[in-house]
Amino acid sequence: MSIQNIDQILDLVQYALEQEDLDQAIRYLSTLKSPDQADIFEELEEDEQAVLLQHLSPEDSADILEDMEDEEAAELADALPLEKLARIIDEMEPDEAADLLGDVSPEKARYLLTRLEDAAEIRPLLIHPDDSAGGLMTSEFLVLLEDMTCAEALTTIRYWNPEQDDISYFFVADEERHLRGVVSLLRLVSCSPTVRVGSIMDRDVISIRAGADQEEAARLMSRYDLLALPVVNERNVIVGVITVDDVLDVLEEEATEDIQRLGGAEPLDQPYLLTSAWELFRKRIGWLMLLFVTGSLTGTVLRIFEEDLSRVVSLSIFIPLLIGTGGNAGSQTTNTIIRALAVGDIDLKDAFLTLWHEVRVGVLIGVGMGIFGYIRAIMWHVPPEVAFTVAIAIFAVVVWATSMGSILPVVATALKIDPTVVSGPVMSTLVDATGLLIYFTIARMVVLRGM
Repeated sequence: MSIQNIDQILDLVQYALEQEDLDQAIRYLSTLKSPDQADIFEELEEDEQAVLLQHLSPEDSADILEDMEDEEAAELADALPLEKLARIIDEMEPDEAADLLGDVSPEKARYLLTRLEDAAEIRPLLIHPDDSAGGLMTSEFLVLLEDMTCAEALTTIRYWNPEQDDISYFFVADEERHLRGVVSLLRLVSCSPTVRVGSIMDRDVISIRAGADQEEAARLMSRYDLLALPVVNERNVIVGVITVDDVLDVLEEEATEDIQRLGGAEPLDQPYLLTSAWELFRKRIGWLMLLFVTGSLTGTVLRIFEEDLSRVVSLSIFIPLLIGTGGNAGSQTTNTIIRALAVGDIDLKDAFLTLWHEVRVGVLIGVGMGIFGYIRAIMWHVPPEVAFTVAIAIFAVVVWATSMGSILPVVATALKIDPTVVSGPVMSTLVDATGLLIYFTIARMVVLRGM
């Protein structure tokens, strides 16, 4: 369904609510899939959300809450009567229910757990941090035993009633639930009924510890094209499964955080429009103050070379061009290296190889930009020695910027710092000051030496 149609239905739902026609509003909503229903709910007022949700079936309400942003879902849950909320949570996926319970007050979560039919499936998920593999997994999964025959396995699958309908393989364990392997549904269907599952399973199964970071789970599933990833404890006992739809959410969250850090700001904890002006101020002011302090280094360099500038005023014409070129070259490099680190193309042991690679790239770019800078300076009718200074400075600054841009993200990673904090404005600000120092040093040697 197109966005235009969703907007039209939103208008119809809002009009029906204004007329206090809840049945008609629900009929409009029922024409949409749950993600689109969630989008409409997020556009409604809180009291309208609560009224609608109380009149929808628990199954439909559960689907909507699962597709809403976590913060908005928690706010909406707080507005519902506890008995109604308990019935809705009972219809949610265990991992989604655990996430919601983790966002409400501890007192309310404890009460709701006493009212849930499937509390035993949810309790183990609440002990894991939200950003860990354990916090991402679901406890609703089927494990086959390696001593089962194919016929017994298919019978077990037939009577299992999962919420998801896209399962193509199953994990295999021993009697104590130690992970042993994985077997595809096609393999089970095509094998002889009396063959043991253990004899046809693939023993080379990829798993992850419950305490591992969710980014590691996403990386494994992306690298090996997995639809599901088993989560094990320290004894290799399977405790949950991460599905690909959960990983897509993680990848989106991590990409959002990285983009916000690239702009020189702390990541937001909730959607933009739900973030207050004060919270946005708090997220941005720290980095702006840091950039202000580092940016003042540029002024310090200009003061040091103030007398040189007064003697050759034409040098000042090229300052914006020089620092802009250096900052852009450095930012290009850091973004490339950060992405290479994220996808596993390079790691810490490749630091010097990466530096050498970018130095060569910087030399090539520097030569090209230096020639262009020389031609541009001559076109502005400055003395040849000034044009030559500009060309050499651009070359040196580009090589320096690409070198810094290649090594700083690797160093940040080694120090357990998110490498995105050294990119964007931070990188540009650092290169500005050092670039000016290089520029005026070269100018003193070339232009001012005989003056």
